[in-house]
Amino acid sequence: MKALGVDPGTAATGVAIVEEKKGKLNAVYYDCIKTSAKLPISQRLNIIYKGINDIILTYSPDCLAVEEIFFSSNVKTAISVGQATGVVLLAGHQNQLDVYKYTPLQVKKAVVGLGNASKKQVQYMVKAILKIGDEKIKDDAADALAIAICHLNWKGNKELLSR
Repeated sequence: MKALGVDPGTAATGVAIVEEKKGKLNAVYYDCIKTSAKLPISQRLNIIYKGINDIILTYSPDCLAVEEIFFSSNVKTAISVGQATGVVLLAGHQNQLDVYKYTPLQVKKAVVGLGNASKKQVQYMVKAILKIGDEKIKDDAADALAIAICHLNWKGNKELLSR
């Protein structure tokens, strides 16, 4: 099973494809879709939509896992992240993917074991789980990898419980 993990944002949207085969997780692809703050929001959202759609068409994931806004003290940021999340969900729906949403707390618990883990701890565990080594990973891409890991672990646990 291949999961597309997405950490939405208008400046940078983290994207990752993680594949689970025989209980092992492998990072297939990870990067960021970046947009310029100089562009109108409609163009930025279109860049994100096209980027997600291209990844779906290239890697044929089985599902989409996205991080949802848990809390934001900055209303403007929350609205723009919500808009980016909307175009990600639309791309998933239009490509007939099952869509799953996880809070940052759920992602951190699934990857690190602590809901209050730091970004550095998440990145360390993502590299350890996926055996990436010392390669530098952008924060948003690491978050997308963590979201995909969270989903694949959740799905695996759900299947075990249903047996």
